[in-house]
Amino acid sequence: MGVSMTDQTDQTERALAEPRPLGERRVWPRSFADRLTAPLPGFREMARTLRQGGLRPTAESLATVPGLPVEPGPLPDVDADTVAVTWAGHASWVLRIGGLTVLTDPVWSEKILGTPARVTPVGVAWEELPHIDAVVISHNHYDHLDAPTLKRLPRDTPLFVPAGLARWCRRRGFSHVTELDWWEAAELRGVRLDFVPAHHWSKRTLTDTCRSLWGGWVLSDRNGQRVYFAGDTGYGHWFTEIGRAHPGIDLALLPIGAYDPRAMLSPVHTDPEEAVQACLDLGAAAMAPMHWATFLLSAEPPLEPLARVRAAWAATGRPREGLWDLPVGASRVLSREP
Repeated sequence: MGVSMTDQTDQTERALAEPRPLGERRVWPRSFADRLTAPLPGFREMARTLRQGGLRPTAESLATVPGLPVEPGPLPDVDADTVAVTWAGHASWVLRIGGLTVLTDPVWSEKILGTPARVTPVGVAWEELPHIDAVVISHNHYDHLDAPTLKRLPRDTPLFVPAGLARWCRRRGFSHVTELDWWEAAELRGVRLDFVPAHHWSKRTLTDTCRSLWGGWVLSDRNGQRVYFAGDTGYGHWFTEIGRAHPGIDLALLPIGAYDPRAMLSPVHTDPEEAVQACLDLGAAAMAPMHWATFLLSAEPPLEPLARVRAAWAATGRPREGLWDLPVGASRVLSREP
């Protein structure tokens, strides 16, 4: 189906939206449940999943954990015109763009609530990080919003968070918190940060389901270099819309793990094949897989996401170098066109 002129106008307006003031205090609806793409699983679905084997890999597949890829290395030297990424594990990246160092969903803790301890070490020692200029958060689940890690940061570190989450951050002493709705943007020292939709949800306690929003981030520098961080998401129409609103994405950081059982997790977690399709929908030049090899959140064998994403990428016929399947701790620099 083609895109109407009205849709094209809407997408242009989204991409050109004036940045919101940094740190402004805003009032939001009590719930964002109307943004859900699909209903959340109920008690019956959870009980059925537990009866059928639950949300953890089998003992046999756990034997492959020592084979998970870990190659810590030094952070690359960059200048203000260079974009580089380092995978610290799960959805945590050290993103260097426009002269800034930005952390995405930083989780440096060994263990998070309700989940076994991480099966690979953090790829970058906290002491080796440069000054952190900003943090972007995709949503409030414990494997993406880690209070012990954030406590390591100076309280004047700029945080960029989904609508409804600033209060949580300010209660912990952070003084520079900017919260955005979908299709809104902020700007920090020449780097634009656009908050875009995702097929997911939010919950941190028994009583706050969907009280804050969820989404991804598109970061753009003065040279038009652009990185998309998806956060946590299922597959759906938003990828095409994000690509139309933000053409020319150079690199998409996309989740490929925590997808089995599909009956329960499909609405909120892409599998490897869907992640590759999402990259195509976005029109991104390259893809870096994430959200695997760190926390065992679901039932697929730990190494399966890597094998499947490589096969799915090969099936597209795109150049192999466009798949940045980095080991934990590894870095890569975005090459600039001459």
